[in-house]
Formats: sequence, C-alpha cells, structure tokens
Amino acid sequence: MPEPLKCAGSMDTRELRFARTMEFAIEEINNRTDILPNITLGYEIHDSCSAVPVAVKVAFQFANGMTPNISMDTSCPKKANVVAVVGESGSTPSIGLSRILGLFGIPQVSHFATCACLSDKTQHPAFFRTIPSDHYQAAALARLIKHFGWTWIGAVRSDSDYGNNGMASFLTAAKSEGICVEYSVAYYRTNPRSKLEIVAEVIRRSTARVVVAFLAMGDMRILLEELSRHNPPSLQWIGSESWVTDRDMLRFGLCSGAIGFGIERSVIPGLRNFLLDLSPARVSKSTLLTEFWEDAFDCTLLSAQAGHESGAAEPCSGNENLDGIQIPYTDTSQLRITNMVYKATYAIAHAIHGLVCKDRPESQCNRTVVLEPDQVLEQLKKVNFTINGNHVSFDANGDPVATYELVNWQVTENGVMEFVTVGRYDASQPKGHEFSMHKNITWMEGQTQVPVSVCSESCPPGTRKAVQKGRPVCCYDCIPCGEGEISNETDAVDCVSCPDEYWPNAQRDECLPKPVEFLSWDEVLGIVLAVFSIAGACIAVIVATVFYRHRMSPIVRANNSELSFLLLFSLTLCFLCSLTFIGRPSEWSCMLRHTAFGITFVLCISCVLGKTIVVLMAFRATLPGSNVMKWFGPAQQRMAVVAFTFVQIIICILWLTLSPPFPIRNMSLYKERIILECDLGSVGAFWAVLGYIGLLALLCFFLAFLARKLPDNFNEAKFITFSMLIFCAVWITFIPAYVSSPGKFTVAVEIFAILASSFGLIACIFAPKCFIIVFRPEKNTKKQLMGKGQ
Repeated sequence: MPEPLKCAGSMDTRELRFARTMEFAIEEINNRTDILPNITLGYEIHDSCSAVPVAVKVAFQFANGMTPNISMDTSCPKKANVVAVVGESGSTPSIGLSRILGLFGIPQVSHFATCACLSDKTQHPAFFRTIPSDHYQAAALARLIKHFGWTWIGAVRSDSDYGNNGMASFLTAAKSEGICVEYSVAYYRTNPRSKLEIVAEVIRRSTARVVVAFLAMGDMRILLEELSRHNPPSLQWIGSESWVTDRDMLRFGLCSGAIGFGIERSVIPGLRNFLLDLSPARVSKSTLLTEFWEDAFDCTLLSAQAGHESGAAEPCSGNENLDGIQIPYTDTSQLRITNMVYKATYAIAHAIHGLVCKDRPESQCNRTVVLEPDQVLEQLKKVNFTINGNHVSFDANGDPVATYELVNWQVTENGVMEFVTVGRYDASQPKGHEFSMHKNITWMEGQTQVPVSVCSESCPPGTRKAVQKGRPVCCYDCIPCGEGEISNETDAVDCVSCPDEYWPNAQRDECLPKPVEFLSWDEVLGIVLAVFSIAGACIAVIVATVFYRHRMSPIVRANNSELSFLLLFSLTLCFLCSLTFIGRPSEWSCMLRHTAFGITFVLCISCVLGKTIVVLMAFRATLPGSNVMKWFGPAQQRMAVVAFTFVQIIICILWLTLSPPFPIRNMSLYKERIILECDLGSVGAFWAVLGYIGLLALLCFFLAFLARKLPDNFNEAKFITFSMLIFCAVWITFIPAYVSSPGKFTVAVEIFAILASSFGLIACIFAPKCFIIVFRPEKNTKKQLMGKGQ
C-alpha cells in the first residue's frame, strides 16, 4: 500500500491569507442584501499542499460528496458535494483539479493558475480564472524587452506546467519580436542539487545581461539562494507575476532593479481587520489555524499541549497579537493575488444569484431551489459586474481582460527595497498602445541607464547585418554597404541601391546627387587652356599687324601676302574655336564646337596648301618656256582655298542635318559622377571631318617635302614641311589619346591638339619672318631673299 498522503514542510502563510480571503468574501456576501438576500453560502476549505495527488483526492471528494475513504466498489452519487470550487494557486495542481471537476461539470475559478494551457476549453471545459493567462504576460514581457532594446537574453523556468507553458509562450512572442535567447534552462525545487548547480553555472557563464525568470516563487527562492553562495552575477532580472511582487523575495539584494508584470494592486475594505481578528479560542477549533498560530508565535496552544512531547515550545499566553508580527499572512499592503480570490468568490456568488433570483425581486428569491453545478457553470459565463472598482467578466476561454502593472524593485532613501509601479499593460487597448510607462526605472545595482544586453552591437547606418554562421540571428557582423548602396537606418538587413543619378556619401547612409563634371571655366585646366587659346589668337593678331605694317617689304611680298593674311585669320579662328569646347555643353555649343573646328582648320590647311603650290609653281615658272603661273595666279589661289573649304562645309552641313551632336549625361563611364559631354551624333561624320583635314595635311606635307630643296632664301617650303610634320604628329597622337581619355579629359585632349597644331603652324611659318622683320631688318632685302648678298 502507498504511504498516506500528507503535507510536507512548513505552512505557506500567504496561501492561508488567500483561503481566509475567500472566507471573508463569503461572510461579506452573506451579510449583503443586494446579492443572495436571506441566503447563506457555505464552504469547505482543503489544503492541497501544492501537490497534485492531494489536489486530485480533494477533487474526488468534491465530486462524490463522500468521505475521504474511496474504494473501487464505492458507487458515485449523482449529486456533487459542491456547486463550484475556488482554486488552485498553482497551474499544475489546477490542471489536475480541472481534469476531474470538468468531467462532472463542476466550475472551477482559479485565482493564481496562469498556464495558457488552461484556456483550452476542449481540455478544461469548466475552468475559469480571475488572473490573466500567461499568454498575455508572455506577450507583455516580449514587448517590454523589445522596448528597452535587449536582443540577447537568458531564460530560466520552473520545470512544471506553469514554467514550461509560460516559457513556450514567451519564446514564441520573443522570436516574433526579433529577440534571441542564449540559453533556456529549467529545474524544479525537488530536483537534485546537482541540477540546480548546473543551472546556476549556466547563468554565471552567460554573456546575456538580462534574464527572464518564469519561475514559481519557491523555485526562484532556491535559485537565488544558490546564486548568492559565491560570485553573485550582476544581472537584470525580468520576473513573472508569481514572484516579482512577493515581499518575501525582497531580501535578495542581487535582484535589485528587477522588473516584471504583476497583478494590479487593490484595496479590500475590512480584510485586514478580519485577518487579524483571531483569538486562541477560535484558532484552536481549526487544525490549520492551530498549526499557523503555533508556527507564528513559536508556542503551543493549551488544547494541543497534551499531544506534544517534553521539550516542546512554551504554552501560548493568550496575549499573542498578529498585528505585531511581519509575515506574509498579515501583509495587506499589496493585495494583488488576494484580490483575485476575492473576485473569484464574488463571481461564483453572482452566478448563483443569477440562478436563484432570476427575473425576480430581491425579496422573492427562490431559496428552495436545488442548484446543479452545470447550471452554475453556464451562469458563470455570463457574469459581468464591478466590485471595489474592479470589473469582473470572462471571455469564451474563461479568461478575464488582461491588465498588469509594471513593477520595479527600487531601494528607497531608507535603504529598504520596495515595489514601485512604473508602468501598465492593458491588452484591451489598440495594438501598439497596450504598454505605457509613467515613472523612471532603477536598474541593476542602482543604475539609471538602461543596461545593454546584445550579442552584437547595433550596425550603424551605412552597414548591413550579416548573420554569423551557426549562431542565432542576433549574432551578426556589420558589413559595409556595397558600391552604390546605402542603408539609412540602424541594424539594416539589406542595403538599397541609389537611383541612377545619385551616389552614396562617404558614410553610405545617404544618396546624394552625383556631381556633374565637365570642363568648366572656373577650374584650373579650363583656365589654362582658355589662356593659351586667347594668347594664341593674340599672337596671330600681332603677327598680322607686323605683316600689315611691313606689307611692302620684300619678305612679306615674297611670301604671298594675301594667303599669309588669310592664313593668319584662319589661325586666329582656330585658336578661338577651342574656347567653344570649354563650359557646360549645350545643344548649340555641341554643334558649333565640332563644325567650327573642322571648317577653320580646313581653311587654315587650304591656305598652307595654296602657299606650297605657289612655291612649286614659282620655281616651275623660272624654267625656259614655262607659263605655268598663269594657271595658278591669285584668282586661282583664292578659288582653290574656297573649293577645299567648301567641301568641309558640305560635310558639316550633312552632319548637322542628319545626325547633329547633342549634349548627354554620361553615367556609364564613372559610377560616382556624371560626365556632361557632347555626343557626336554621327561618329562617321566626325571622323570624316578629321579625315578630310588629315588628307589635306598629308597632301600639303608631301608637296612641301618635294619643294624643300629648291634654291633661294625665297623658298619657305622647309618651314611648311616642319609645320605639317608637327601638325600630322599632333593629330596622329590625338587619335589614341582621344579614344582612351576619360570624361572631361577627352575635351581637353581635343583642345590641346587644336592649340598644339595651331602654335606649330604659327611658329614654323611666321616666327622666322617676324624675327627678320623686327630684329634683322638688314636681311629684309631682295638681295638677301634671292641669296645674292654676302
């Protein structure tokens, strides 16, 4: 035979307060005239010892109406002994009770069983409670942790229905909030000590600074005692309602700064006086009260003295006063769970009232009606009333509206740890507005700054999170955003690409408009090229002025002055046309720069070609019988220059008509900036313009090369040869440089080629003559030019 069931350990006077609160509520109801008038409620109080077997045995007694001795051959009566049950405090004993009572349709209203599993009406059809389900508490805890930015936490729970189901709900809610759990360990107070030591060591070694403790009060007390033995860790504790508002836990200083959700405190008028109104004579009539009295005052009641051995405690004097001792039974400063007992008792009373006094005046209630538990069960689903400012009703799952106070353990100025309400959670509020705070929180070790508990520091803007292989998602590395990407928020999962015309800043947290680049007037390169262009044009004008002032001198007349002046004019235009390449490209500037360049250079080369032909023809004319000069006189020279230039004009007109150049924003050359440049429109037309210039230059070079050794100082073919050699070298070098130069440097290369070739022409053809005119006037004679002087 198994050992008889009996309680072990000392009495929990807090639970005795709960039981006597039910007694107080029933006496209050029996004395009221608005609820069950002239009807007296009776009750039985049993001690479950927080043990499932004891609770189940009591449940059978309630259902059978029999004596505690139940055998297999005992038949069950059809009528239960009670119509409703208040209890149990623990979730596991409540589950055991509910499975038995539910079979008989006996309603059970718990004041402290919070396991979310009890909301399952298929498993617990007769279960109600006045305390919110852990489903809401778990969601509130997850929201609280998310609110303070903790993403790396530890979790410890009771290895019971309360702890396992509550933690399961919390872990689900935490995962949806992006919170990672470094460890989740469980133990029960009856486990071997080695199990407790393992759990304590896991907590000590962890890197998480925040620990969520979904523990029953007894389990939490044992854990804190173990952690206090050596090297107490500095942790921020987050507590469940079972221990975070228990005054007996305030003695553990390592929990200073703990926060958690507790049931809202309340006031029950008259309760304290009722609890303290105990006399030895009254106490001696109850076994439970006798045990409580003797433990509280460490004495023995006279009526029980005979049963004690020698050496027992002193007999009670009869002057003992409960008001003078500080124990959980006498602590009515909070009345959180106590109020849940009070509400549960009133809920049953209102359900009975609805059956007995249904649709009748209060003075005509049917006091002879025989109530069945299933009737009370159905009526409990409908109760809706307010007591002491607290609303009482049940939803379809038998749960009340979930409201919590956010409680913080703070040390007062007197050095005493106290519960301070700093916020509230109301599940009936719209989503996102359930949680509110109205006071500052004191954190672990008296800190005022929110402690940090993360696996990895937050990734700043400009980076993204990359999860570390094999670790939770909260453990990550911060990777800088790639080229052309930004992230403008903390802990970004991905970087986003900037629009085409934007580029990230150096921090890669903002897209800025790409700088637009072109050869502008205010940059050094543009200024230098513009200065050389204007200087070249001025030199050409100065040379023309010198030639004009000495137009009658032999050296000017001998070098075909008309073509010389036309050449100087075209060189001036060549120098000036390079200015059209500087500045922001526009539709007109794009068309002007290439056509002006092509036409002025052809005009220039045409003049040089004309001068070369004149040299050749002049020496041919000195041969006996030659009249070649009449076929290439001044008129023919002008016609040749016009004809050569006209061909280039035709090419340019076709280019501008069919596919003219136009400005574009080149975003493919550089990713980080936009190149504003001129698109050629027709690449073929551009190379046709250059090709025609090159053809004339080669022809001119060939003819000048043939005439380089003709006699007399009159011959300028040598200078033309050198000028064309420079010209061709510049433009042959230009082609690869133009193709390979990026961005605005393409324009700079083209300007450089224009200036270099123009300076080459003016230096080779006109510089020697100007030197003679200005510095060697004695050589500016016909004899010297004909090579007949000394």
